[in-house]
Amino acid sequence: MRKIWKPLIAVVAIGLAAFLLYRTLSRYSVDQLIGAVAAIPVGHLSAAAGFAAASYLCLSCFDYLALHYVGRPLPYYKAAWTSFTSLSLGHNIGLAFLSSGAVRYRFYTRWGLSAEQVAKVIAFCGITVGIGLLVLGGVALLLRSSLAVEITGLSQSIVVFLGTACLALPALYLVLAAFVRRPLRIWRWSLEVPSLRLAVGQAAIGSINFACVAACLHQALAAVTDVAYVGVASVYVIANTTALISHVPGGLGVIESVVMYLLPGQDLIGPLLVFRFVYFLIPLCLGIPLFVITELVYRRKNHASSDMAKGAVRA
Repeated sequence: MRKIWKPLIAVVAIGLAAFLLYRTLSRYSVDQLIGAVAAIPVGHLSAAAGFAAASYLCLSCFDYLALHYVGRPLPYYKAAWTSFTSLSLGHNIGLAFLSSGAVRYRFYTRWGLSAEQVAKVIAFCGITVGIGLLVLGGVALLLRSSLAVEITGLSQSIVVFLGTACLALPALYLVLAAFVRRPLRIWRWSLEVPSLRLAVGQAAIGSINFACVAACLHQALAAVTDVAYVGVASVYVIANTTALISHVPGGLGVIESVVMYLLPGQDLIGPLLVFRFVYFLIPLCLGIPLFVITELVYRRKNHASSDMAKGAVRA
């Protein structure tokens, strides 16, 4: 069964990713796609691409820290390789903890990690995502609470309360990391609290990651509308949280709908399409062949090892 279902994961991931790429692009005509990109000044487009690349660099650090958390540190290039391949697919497939988790399992078990350790890596990365969203959201809500009130329609007191709560949760996590040494029991689950050093790394790199994604979106929007970065960060946190809850592949339609609702009166289709190209589709176009090449290389190595073993037995 193991020989069957492991290659099946690879086939399903590649097929689904290719289908989603086709489905996303087929919604637009060639003229619309070209026009949307052409309308964005080169400076904004380059900056958006740079912030997207910085975000994926931060995401690779999620895996690198997680491998230290489970006590199986690997060279950085392996963490970056796994992170980019799994997330370039997972961001577009949806249910990222399963889709990107399956790809992570495929990679890390080759390098000696057990299923339990891979599950802990996935959980660690998921917690880092949550901490990053909370920190960015809290800072954005408190720094420009009046702008958040204008965008969301909530009262000033509610915005301040939400901003404070967003920052209080990561602070509590750091306190637990500093003083708790035993695993935390949550219902049937046991969670080993990371060291304070790793927890601080989670808070820092998680926040920087989402700050980069918000900056990518801001650069795309700034080409057509004058909107503050902090305002875009607030909107992005709301949109991304909605997309995570809905599990729609790549937040397709969810991010666009939330941004257009919270920032009305502007023609944002072009910038949002550019943001989707830069942050989702270009990594997907790179991730699919990278995954395919990886599978082919390791399959060839496995066949070579198997042939050598058979030859040794015969000898």
